[in-house]
Amino acid sequence: MHIHILGICGTFMGSLAVLAKQLGHQVSGSDQNVYPPMSTQLQAQGISLCSGYDPAHIKANAPDMIVIGNTCSRGNPAVEYVLDQGLPFTSGPAWLAEHVLQGRWVIGVAGTHGKTTTTSMVSWILEYAGMEPGYLIGGVPKNFDVSARLGTSAFFVIEADEYDSAFFDKRSKFIHYQSRTLIMGNLEFDHADIFRNIDDIQQQFHHLAKTIPSTGLIIAPSNDPNLDQVFAKGLWCELQRTGLDANSAWSVSPLLADGSCLRIQQGAEQGTVNWQMLGEHNMFNAVAAVAAAAHVGVPLAVSCEALSNFKGVKRRLELIGEVKGIRIFDDFAHHPTAIKTTLDGLRANMTANGGSGRLLAVIEARSNTMKMGYHQSTLAQSLDAADVVLWHMSAATKLDLAAIADNTDAQFFTMKETADIIAWVTTNAKLGDQVVIMSNGGFEGLHQRMLTALSSG
Repeated sequence: MHIHILGICGTFMGSLAVLAKQLGHQVSGSDQNVYPPMSTQLQAQGISLCSGYDPAHIKANAPDMIVIGNTCSRGNPAVEYVLDQGLPFTSGPAWLAEHVLQGRWVIGVAGTHGKTTTTSMVSWILEYAGMEPGYLIGGVPKNFDVSARLGTSAFFVIEADEYDSAFFDKRSKFIHYQSRTLIMGNLEFDHADIFRNIDDIQQQFHHLAKTIPSTGLIIAPSNDPNLDQVFAKGLWCELQRTGLDANSAWSVSPLLADGSCLRIQQGAEQGTVNWQMLGEHNMFNAVAAVAAAAHVGVPLAVSCEALSNFKGVKRRLELIGEVKGIRIFDDFAHHPTAIKTTLDGLRANMTANGGSGRLLAVIEARSNTMKMGYHQSTLAQSLDAADVVLWHMSAATKLDLAAIADNTDAQFFTMKETADIIAWVTTNAKLGDQVVIMSNGGFEGLHQRMLTALSSG
């Protein structure tokens, strides 16, 4: 079968394309924004990419099935062509449920933050334990060659996103997956373009809880009131709590302040993780991953050994280069909580290692929720761990950037052009400084351009 995917370079749809290719299908796709690392991965898999949504791409490929991503809506030329011609179409989550997940033990990872990293952790733990799981990850994990694979065992690990399935199916993607083991890592308001308020999102998480069988398991932190409200609506399976408190079913505690060494404990049993990751948020990701792995039979000691060999995920606080003693990181953070935890983790690491340099945060407010101004009240505090913030100012944003600048401890600069950001860093960055670039998009290739400019400066 020939499958053509609209929105193929999105993290979910790109991973779905890899699975379809592994199933033996011919796969092609279209997208408006084609950029690494997903475009590189797809091309390496022999998947044909078309730039833009010209119906000619569909005509030329003559596919048997169109899989439509949730970024494509009515008015999109390719969507209009599919509907006008009466071509068969489906959503990505529906296709995945029917062709990949049916009959498998699905381990889902849901939550506002940390889904990609935690899904990568669970997948790697099972792989390290010799279980050869299938997985679909909304990013490119460094312990694997690709972001998705079918696997050879009954287990399939999936990043369970709350975003809607398609323009014709407004249910959250994760409703389709029928998880047996489910991590609910956290819950905050996000995706203001499709959810009116936190109640809307909680309702989707409530529907998700309804899909877990009575023999299944939900793993959730002990300190998340938004998730507590979800569980108060109804719970039909076992719930295991994680947290810093030793009374939690699964507890985690830092052995080093920056989170690079930690202890995970269940009852009297405990294990130690020495790894490359930083920050309290990754400690919570780790303990949830270990709990999920235990539910499918992986011993605690094996999970901790696996995490000690965990390499992380591309674009999740990824060190992409060091020039003249200036380190450049790429990070996907696009929500105040994610921004804060990333910066706090880096700051703790710099302090622990006696670093005398500054922490520079370069931020592109690209998400719909951020641009709509919903995080105005919490953004300033999320930046306090940085010494300098360079904010890429978009004309579309409704954020009051002057108010944010007035209420954060960091020096705050707004810049309309990425060239101005590069010029500022190359002129002002010094030996020992760490620059973290935060965006959930391509950011006009800023990362490599900055490295090149620093190298030639």
